Amino acid sequence: MTGWTEYGLALTLFVASHFLPRVGGLRERLIGVVGRRVYFGVYGLLSTILLVWVVSAAIRAPYVDLWPQLPWTRWVPNIAMPIAMILVTCGTGLRQPFTLGGKRGAEFDPARPGFAAISRHPLFLALALWSGAHLVPNGDLAMVILFGSFLVMALAAIPAFDARARHSLNGNSGAFFANTAILSLSPLVRGDWMRANARGTAIRAGVGLVLWIALLHLHSVIIGVSPFPI
Repeated sequence: MTGWTEYGLALTLFVASHFLPRVGGLRERLIGVVGRRVYFGVYGLLSTILLVWVVSAAIRAPYVDLWPQLPWTRWVPNIAMPIAMILVTCGTGLRQPFTLGGKRGAEFDPARPGFAAISRHPLFLALALWSGAHLVPNGDLAMVILFGSFLVMALAAIPAFDARARHSLNGNSGAFFANTAILSLSPLVRGDWMRANARGTAIRAGVGLVLWIALLHLHSVIIGVSPFPI
């Protein structure tokens, strides 16, 4: 199985793995049978395997040029990815459960929103940044489908998770949305927020930049393409 057939199958299974468990309460039933830890462990492993397969299948798919890769286009992911990695490290374990990477079972405190005041969906924004930025220098059809699919999934997930929050919080959703944002830099100039969160946010942001530098230099080894502008 080669070319577009493999790529189409890999992408279909990857997308299906993220949507089918939510249909008809399948995920909740599986968690009830095997437990939350086992379910998410297996699900995480399966998602990783499918992701590796999708990316490798996209690389092997027939090359169909839609737009050329000009030297300046490589600057776009190099500018966007440090921000994306900071969003990942600052958003992992966010103390609000209605997002990707949010702390399960966490009680959201409107008086102490933490990083959610900057973004209540930092990992989805990071995924959108990663995929959108990589669309610019990758103008071949297979990569456009790959990064375009991730971009659409990330952006579509934000209103879907917000709707879940409204449903779950019911009458208390007003305080949740009033004290969080999809993306806002205003907390960075508020003294009360900075006093409570500056140190932890700075440490996480530093870790994100270190990870970005590591990934930048491993890009050629893992992906086979240099990320540095020509």
